[in-house]
Amino acid sequence: MRFYKYILIGLILIKTTFCFTQDVEPRRWSILPVNSQIIGAGYANSFGEVLFDPLLEAEDVSVNVSTIVTSYIRSFRLGNKLARIDVTVPYNFIRFEGTLSGNPASLYRNGFGDSRIRFSVNLNGPPPGTIKDIQKFNAEHPVNTIFGASLAVNLPTGQYFDEKLINIGQNQIVIRPQFGMVHTWQSWSYELTGSIFIFTNNNNFFGGKTKKQDPILALQSHLIKRFSSKLWASISASYGIGGESVVNNVSNADLRTNLLSALSTGLKISKRQNLKFVFLNSTTLKDLGSNTNSIIVGWSHIFF
Repeated sequence: MRFYKYILIGLILIKTTFCFTQDVEPRRWSILPVNSQIIGAGYANSFGEVLFDPLLEAEDVSVNVSTIVTSYIRSFRLGNKLARIDVTVPYNFIRFEGTLSGNPASLYRNGFGDSRIRFSVNLNGPPPGTIKDIQKFNAEHPVNTIFGASLAVNLPTGQYFDEKLINIGQNQIVIRPQFGMVHTWQSWSYELTGSIFIFTNNNNFFGGKTKKQDPILALQSHLIKRFSSKLWASISASYGIGGESVVNNVSNADLRTNLLSALSTGLKISKRQNLKFVFLNSTTLKDLGSNTNSIIVGWSHIFF
């Protein structure tokens, strides 16, 4: 019975990874100069509570996740459209603490998370050009709407051990088609993006089991204000539902429903360098899941 209880607790802890899978990313459809390259690095700290079924006797459980992220972006011409490739690699430090049947308990993991590759293309807007071409387009079209499409793939490159229930990597591929738009008027922009997360099976789940997961549907929106050529800020919201998992044809009854909200600001500190600051809140709308806050700091350097 004790072993079974630990398995149940492990399965529920795995559900908390949803709040790190779903994201809130403003300005994802921004126009970049063609053939530009961007390198970036960031740090995120997420902390909060994990909610369990009372029958498991796990109480006052908290989670703290520190993540170091490196990224690379390259824009290029695809016919007469502007396209880009994004590559992101995270390294995570995760700690759970709480009580199990009234006794203190904790769990710690650290290692590389699953990397992500994202391909995107602007379906309309200005043809690929230099930064001066972009400035000219914005001056001639102070009110404009741009549509974009993308395909992001999370690769199972993260740390994973089949003998452990709790892992940093998911040992499955996550495919995420996206379609979005950004409407700009003067110094304001509004973005809306829909996504679907499609999960391949984890055929090497704990104990040699097979884990399947239903798709997650997510919608995110952003209202962005540009104060000057050096400063912008946004308020964002995202809603996601789905992702119920099945292990060896037995449902875990773990439908996810999350609401994310964020405040972001970007600051240009030199001709080619930028800083970004984000406060993110993730709230589960179910009795099981996690409620967390995240503080994120990022740096980027662009090469034309």
